[in-house]
Amino acid sequence: MSQTPPGYPPPGPQGYSQPLSAEEERLWSMLSHLSYFVLGIIAPLVIMLTLGVRSPYVRHNAVEALNFHITAWIAGIIAVLSIFVVIGIVLLPTVLVVGAIFAIIAAVQSYQGVLYRYPLSIRLVT
Repeated sequence: MSQTPPGYPPPGPQGYSQPLSAEEERLWSMLSHLSYFVLGIIAPLVIMLTLGVRSPYVRHNAVEALNFHITAWIAGIIAVLSIFVVIGIVLLPTVLVVGAIFAIIAAVQSYQGVLYRYPLSIRLVT
């Protein structure tokens, strides 16, 4: 009988992956929302594509975060372009602050196990 070398997963069907524990689900869901401050669109996309396969809860939160981050980017670009019309001077900080507030609320809700949905978000990814 051959043993699996240390550091390698045991042999099994292709594509098999263990489901995430409840603590891991909440952690990755929270991190997908908090990525608004660091990695923007990239982190929720990576989380959705890698860990979202193992957990519907993580996928839901990563998709929500991704949609909101895309919406915030679009709003930010519009605000930057509207600086030339002076309204962007007020609009850009407002977009950034409101985005930060919603991201924090979503992170707290997702860590508590609540399926959070952003109120101001374009649903591009489902």
